Amino acid sequence: MSSSFLELIENITPQIYQSLKLAVEIGKWPDGRRLTQEQKELSLQALIAWELQNLPEDQRIGYMGAQECGSKSEPVPNLLFKSSDTLH
Repeated sequence: MSSSFLELIENITPQIYQSLKLAVEIGKWPDGRRLTQEQKELSLQALIAWELQNLPEDQRIGYMGAQECGSKSEPVPNLLFKSSDTLH
């Protein structure tokens, strides 16, 4: 990351964070203009970087919690191939 990007992140207030997050979620700026793909990408990068410095892990974008399967007793059926099929 460039130093100017890091400086930008340091200047994001919680209010700016919420505004940016909403803009990314709905794809529009507060004035109704649509975000370009580049604006979405840069805004999302800024949100993620800000969250790393300011939020606990379980409140960050993309947090999914523990990834262990809740039910280990039932095998997941293979819907693509029958057991007699091969991948050759």
